[in-house]
Amino acid sequence: MATKPDADAGGGAQGAPKSKKMLVIVGGLVVVLALAGGGAWFVMGKKAAAGEEVEEVSHEAPKGPPTFLPLDNMVVNLSDPGGGKVAQVGITLEVVDAKAVEKVKGYLPAIRSGILLLISQRTAEDLLQIEGKEKLAEDVLAEAMRPFGGGEAVDPKDKKAVARAKRLAEAGPVRAVYFSSFIVQ
Repeated sequence: MATKPDADAGGGAQGAPKSKKMLVIVGGLVVVLALAGGGAWFVMGKKAAAGEEVEEVSHEAPKGPPTFLPLDNMVVNLSDPGGGKVAQVGITLEVVDAKAVEKVKGYLPAIRSGILLLISQRTAEDLLQIEGKEKLAEDVLAEAMRPFGGGEAVDPKDKKAVARAKRLAEAGPVRAVYFSSFIVQ
């Protein structure tokens, strides 16, 4: 019987260090895995932030007719020599949805001012050509996007800047510019 208590005491002493050692190993593995996962999340998040500075936008097909925001007609003196030429231009903005209309309306004074300045820099000859009207529509779209983080001039050779400008344009509330009237006198 004397051997039995010694065996129990020896077995108990040997069992405790093994379980403690196993607990330390498992705990260490959990910490290492947590650090590795956190590091991967940090690196992936940094790459996503560098490449995607724009909030995520759903590119699903519209679920109804487009939403339009007509602007008041604008009469602008053109930059022709002599200053006798004017343009009367009606512009309608296509926006993402009804919520975007309210968002854009908050910036309409700034947008209209920028558009007036753009048109006043053109000549009658520029605006009478289809290419001139198309270029004006592109410039007006960029101007309408300026309050929402778009519209900056981009060097076409800078691929990153071009890609960023494209993402900003896709994420912005204004989708397109249409002329509802266009008179040059």
